[in-house]
Amino acid sequence: MSGETGSTTPSRRTQMDAFGDRVAEEFGVTADGYDELWTWSVTHPARFWRAVWQFFDLDAIAGPLADGDGAVLASAQMPGARWFPGVRLNYVDAILRHGHAAGADATADRPAIIGVDEDGVRTEITWRALPGLVGAFAATLRELGVTEGDVVAGYLPDIGEAVVAFLGAASLGAIWSGCGQDYAPAGAAGRLAQLAPKVLVTADGYRYNGKDIDKCADSAELAASLPGLVGHIVVGDPTRQPAGTARMLSYDDAVAPGRAPVAPVPVDFDHPLWVLFSSGTTGRPKGIVHGHGGVVLEHLKAAGLHADLDAGDVFFWQTALSWMMWNYQIAGLLCGSTIVCYSGSALHPDADRLWRVVADEKVTWFGTSPGQLQASRKAGLVPGRDHDLSALRTIGSTGSSLAGDLFDWIDTTVAPGLPVSSISGGTDVVTAFAGGSVGVPVVAGELSVRYLGVALESWAPDTTPLIGEVGEMVITAPMPSMPVGFWQDDDGVRYRAAYFDHHWTGDGARRTPVWRHGDWVTVTDRGSLVIHGRSDATLNRNGIRMGSADIYEVVEGIDEIAEAFVLGVDGPDGAYWMPLFVTLVGTAEVDDELTARIAREIRTRLSPRHVPDEVIAAPGIPHTRTGKKLEVPVTSILAGRPVDIDPRSIDDPTLIGWYSQRGAEHRW
Repeated sequence: MSGETGSTTPSRRTQMDAFGDRVAEEFGVTADGYDELWTWSVTHPARFWRAVWQFFDLDAIAGPLADGDGAVLASAQMPGARWFPGVRLNYVDAILRHGHAAGADATADRPAIIGVDEDGVRTEITWRALPGLVGAFAATLRELGVTEGDVVAGYLPDIGEAVVAFLGAASLGAIWSGCGQDYAPAGAAGRLAQLAPKVLVTADGYRYNGKDIDKCADSAELAASLPGLVGHIVVGDPTRQPAGTARMLSYDDAVAPGRAPVAPVPVDFDHPLWVLFSSGTTGRPKGIVHGHGGVVLEHLKAAGLHADLDAGDVFFWQTALSWMMWNYQIAGLLCGSTIVCYSGSALHPDADRLWRVVADEKVTWFGTSPGQLQASRKAGLVPGRDHDLSALRTIGSTGSSLAGDLFDWIDTTVAPGLPVSSISGGTDVVTAFAGGSVGVPVVAGELSVRYLGVALESWAPDTTPLIGEVGEMVITAPMPSMPVGFWQDDDGVRYRAAYFDHHWTGDGARRTPVWRHGDWVTVTDRGSLVIHGRSDATLNRNGIRMGSADIYEVVEGIDEIAEAFVLGVDGPDGAYWMPLFVTLVGTAEVDDELTARIAREIRTRLSPRHVPDEVIAAPGIPHTRTGKKLEVPVTSILAGRPVDIDPRSIDDPTLIGWYSQRGAEHRW
């Protein structure tokens, strides 16, 4: 189906409904539909973000705001916007108030964090227990000498202990940064060593693809590469850990009862909360710094309003510490929801693994990747028949564009009318720019709306806004969760170069700087979006620009194709080569019949210009460790241009040699 799917009229009154009423009452805004509310939010950003502040009662943790727009947005200049000057708060207060509010009530025994591993071993941290654990961990950090502005690093799987460690650090005003244990020590050090952390938190191992992965030696190697480390806290058995120079203790001792009550330290609105890292495939990973206040506001808006999460929800997004979705998943706690942390492979022992978690934990909001959904479809799963998914009310997807046929698959095999929220954002803002939203119709292959407070436009090269045409995605007004800055970039040069220094033709040079995100996007006349792929990996055949995501949607819908990888390579004298690499399902082969069928599907659904020059069976597709296809660096490799790829940032570094050989074999 290519039309609308999903529910447009939720059975319960949503927080978005209540927010719209509040805006009408407080600001005199009459919004007859989502588009009107969005237009008001980007036209009057200070009033909109004041409304978010008031709706989620942030006065309770930071005190009331002063009157006037300047108390919310003192300067709208980009980069360098000044949000909520003079406000002091702590992200952790915004979470723990849900536990405090429950008090002795029975709801305090509701889980705040559920941990599930690949074998089904399950742990719980209740809302009643969470403040004590966070307070105890913070006290341990304080004893190790951690104070406001110090860095605490995690080298951990997606487990509940990682969330407690982060909250304990943040409560002190310390800065958190996490890295998944799928990274080798050198790869993790390439990120974390830049921050000179004072304390490292690791796990002694985890289970993945049916195997126990021992990480003791790797953790010791990482610790040895972090100068200035004074403490090493181990989830598991610290006696198995090789000794180092830092004081070593167990996580269990660090959260022992009675150490100290939780007492979050108020910090400035833009005080660093965490440092996330860019993929680092072609250079040193960039440390992207986000502030306490911006994350609190943005995540309450995205998770509370758009996803409609509240205390009745169980929120599960399958992720890892190296991916910003781990940070975003914690937004469920900001809304008072239960969150589920899953450690293990999404596809072991089979493609049904995560659907069992969704059923067992009565998940109401399940976030995943197009790859996991594609694997479920190709395995012939019918999750709605085989599991009790009656609690599930939304499926989210991100990491790459969600193909239209997967919307249809969800509608057919998971639940008819189940809303699908395909979102797009990134590490840069640790949230989504656009996606599904409660109460808004879902159209297969599209992101339903631009999110409130996100002044997103599609621009032609001369800065003309486009509707119904492909253009560059830009954000024309500041957002509170735009980075405070980059780590070790005191003059802001690298930050400006990353987002704001793009050259626009025509009158663009006279326009206020805008955030250029690097995606090709179409904004439809309904206000929805279609993402076509990275603008720095554009396919440009005979002057016609095409997005790789459009081709992936067609090709990856073919049963024999597991994954596709299309590249546009410039050659001598204006030559252009557009190969399509595919990985195959089972015993399928790239023969004349499959090649012809691929070409026919692309020609019919897209255009003759989209048909590749060759279809080549590949042993794999290289990705960043957060699942992004390496289109730009591999294009350079095929063209014979020098490119410095850090193998530690790639999921399968051995593939680079294979693609390099394909480039060498190509004859122009």
